[in-house]
Amino acid sequence: MKHTLVRMLAVMVLALVGFAANPAGATPPGGPYYATPSWDQTLPASTRFIVLSNMSNAAVLDRETGLVWEQSLSTLSFTWEQAHGHCNGLSTGGRLGWRLPSLQELASLVDPTVAPPGLRLPAGHPFQNVRWTHYWSATESASDAGNAWFVIFRTAEGEGFVDHHPKSIDDGVWCVRGGLAMDPQ
Repeated sequence: MKHTLVRMLAVMVLALVGFAANPAGATPPGGPYYATPSWDQTLPASTRFIVLSNMSNAAVLDRETGLVWEQSLSTLSFTWEQAHGHCNGLSTGGRLGWRLPSLQELASLVDPTVAPPGLRLPAGHPFQNVRWTHYWSATESASDAGNAWFVIFRTAEGEGFVDHHPKSIDDGVWCVRGGLAMDPQ
């Protein structure tokens, strides 16, 4: 019993020393990957996105939101219903539990400062195969249940970042893990 108590105390001391050596929530190379999400902060892509080695480098932690995104997107297109099925059945980085993101979660990846017709993601992002113009969100249109919202990552002059259209149209899919997994629309 005494030996167990001493071992627990030693682990706690090591954790405190590690915390003191890791100021401002900085993430040391190689992990740990603890996010300090705060939707009001803006981090540069070099510290915002962390490729997760504990998930075979197949997923990316977004430290601004605390969400985990698949790093290499499918090059296939899907209807809205198929997109849900694709994410729900996905096993990436040896993990299940993926889902289609809400409109707000997906839009959080957009960098509105990128001029058209560029890819509107933060410079230096680690994502691969971002090929489609539109990516489905889990958010249905409140005014028309036959439509769902999508995020536009490649835009032409004058286009916005989000829009909606019929769920039967084929678009890209970008799966996510974590968060509240709720869709308020």
